[in-house]
Amino acid sequence: QVQLLESGGGLVQPGGSLRLSCEASGNIFRTFAMGWYRQAPGKERELVASIISGSQAKYGDSAKGRFTISRDTAKSTVYLQMNNLQPEDTAVYYCNQKLSRVGPEYWGQGIQVTVSS
Repeated sequence: QVQLLESGGGLVQPGGSLRLSCEASGNIFRTFAMGWYRQAPGKERELVASIISGSQAKYGDSAKGRFTISRDTAKSTVYLQMNNLQPEDTAVYYCNQKLSRVGPEYWGQGIQVTVSS
């Protein structure tokens, strides 16, 4: 069993920044990918950013150019630096870890990010 602990969410004004962290705990052999998804009220959960084996990053359209994902494999931690946040970014953000291409897959409990003036 893998547990994902998220931190760094909160309330920020438009144009502000937040840095999310997700630390994985538990005994795992390897990690195929770690990343972040988000779900806004009334909308489907969507990919924000992920890092696949190595350090290759993939971004959702809404995140590219504003958000940066990074990974510290030694600490089993993935980060999401979010800049120029806008009200449309308001959502619950979920950390995700996939141990292989076909799973298993784990999710954090989700943390709230609210962008409002």
